[in-house]
Amino acid sequence: MRLNEITFTDAKPVEGYGPGFFRIGGEVFQGGVLTGPFGTVPWGGYEDEATLLELQGAADVLFVGTGAEIAHIPMTLRDPLEETGVGVEVMSSPSAARTYNVLLSEGRRVALAMLPV
Repeated sequence: MRLNEITFTDAKPVEGYGPGFFRIGGEVFQGGVLTGPFGTVPWGGYEDEATLLELQGAADVLFVGTGAEIAHIPMTLRDPLEETGVGVEVMSSPSAARTYNVLLSEGRRVALAMLPV
């Protein structure tokens, strides 16, 4: 078996999660988070669209983790995001974290907004 070391860019991978928290790059964050090449910041959920709109030019794809189960995000959030040219992929937070980590390890320009499980 051949093992390859993964080197991440400025963005940090999601290392774990639990009820109400995420561990990203060795730090624990309570509540919703937004992470990507710009670092990790708190995210206030679907009403905090201004934070997500700042992703224009920083990421090509935004994964939105909707908590323990997949759910639709409000069109009032999706439409402005898509107008900026950022692709939006919605899935449960565990799936979003795994997908983000894989694409991050490939050097892709991705961001992740997650609600706690």
